[in-house]
Amino acid sequence: MKFTLNSALPQNLSPEYLCILFANTHLESIANTYQIKTLASIFKQAHYKAGLNESLPLIGNLAHISHLSLLGLGEITELKATKMAKLAQTIIKTTQTKFKQIHIDISALPAELHYLFALSLSQAAYAFDEFKSKKNDFVLDSIHLITPQHSLTETQLKLIEALQSGQNLARDLGNRPGNVCFPEYLADQAKALAAEFPDLLKVTVLDEQQMADLGMNAFLAVSKGSARPGRIVTLEYQAQLDQAPVVLVGKGVTFDTGGISIKPAQTMDEMKFDMCGAASVLGTIRTLCEARLPIHMVGAIAAAENMPSAQATRPGDIVTTMSGQTVEILNTDAEGRLVLCDTLTYIQRFNPALVIDIATLTGACVVALGKVLSGLFSPDDELATELLQAGEQSLDRVWRMPVSDDYQELLDSPFADIANIGGPYGGAITAACFLQRFTRDYRWAHLDVAGTAWLSGTNKGATGRPVPLLVQFLANRAARNG
Repeated sequence: MKFTLNSALPQNLSPEYLCILFANTHLESIANTYQIKTLASIFKQAHYKAGLNESLPLIGNLAHISHLSLLGLGEITELKATKMAKLAQTIIKTTQTKFKQIHIDISALPAELHYLFALSLSQAAYAFDEFKSKKNDFVLDSIHLITPQHSLTETQLKLIEALQSGQNLARDLGNRPGNVCFPEYLADQAKALAAEFPDLLKVTVLDEQQMADLGMNAFLAVSKGSARPGRIVTLEYQAQLDQAPVVLVGKGVTFDTGGISIKPAQTMDEMKFDMCGAASVLGTIRTLCEARLPIHMVGAIAAAENMPSAQATRPGDIVTTMSGQTVEILNTDAEGRLVLCDTLTYIQRFNPALVIDIATLTGACVVALGKVLSGLFSPDDELATELLQAGEQSLDRVWRMPVSDDYQELLDSPFADIANIGGPYGGAITAACFLQRFTRDYRWAHLDVAGTAWLSGTNKGATGRPVPLLVQFLANRAARNG
């Protein structure tokens, strides 16, 4: 999707579709700008109040515009950033199969919401039809925003376009089934991305023998139950090599049956989404490459499939991690922290400035925060504040949860240094505390996206979160360094 910003509707242009974001207080200015003398009477006849997301088509009222529609903003003083997605979805749903280009007058929208509205439009223009015999007939490819305010820059518009590409990649990967998207497939996707941007990316893939040589027995305890071998993939984005890298570590469990601690059959199909952390790392890297942000970043993907078999790990098995710490695996369905802990040790070789891991880690986080906010865990107040700010800027929000030593004793084991579960209470917190034991040597934050990485029900599908959050965080960091 291409975006442009214009101060007014270009002269001598006959757009097929123009949408005007509108509040009652702007009636006179809109009527004058577009020379609709009967606008007030049209409102009265249609009982149109310009309520939030209330649409009013005005077909035939302007000779030079084929389709004109008003979209209500309600009370401007009550308009919030969280409403941008609804407005964007209404416009995209109305136009994406009918018009190649659309114009949207956003003059009435507060300037501070322009970026989020454009970002919401890019996010709404997505559908997944890869495995359907009848494909979507979407034709919309350009959106022209109209406002006399200098509210958006070319850099911002290019970032939105790059973000759409990266977030769509993350959604596509998440939506692909486990028989298509498995650990080696993710490794191939990383290689393809590196081949597309050879001047920016360097990719490395570890196989299971290399992992065994490094002592990654926690990771292998998960992957050994599957006929599909695990992989650890690193991609180094080398746009600014004179600084220590930000390292993003993504959980890539391409299908999670729970292993021997097998999950209930109901909704197990959604466990193809258990690699959405890894998908978000790949999506973030694609965005960085297309936007060419000046930053040094490393993405690490811990890719495995968790299956029950004769070779699978048993509850009660004890393994030694790459760090040397031993783990008693009490529940094989707490597998994400096992593939992550060895990967979090492995990435120390990059001498990171900071590390953020992204994982669909716990159902407990979904219980705590639902499907709205991602869980943020970090002992680093400054890093947590930066992520909270980036979440508000990108409308990909997080909520800080505790990760403190008070919870560590819940992970005690009588047979090993640590157990991989901490009992029935505070499950998202004890999962973060488990990871914290492997991150003492660098600045670290953990994002639990189990509630936000995908939707269920009639709108089932990957959301591509937290790609917007991660990109905004990196963009902010690049701007400060730059």
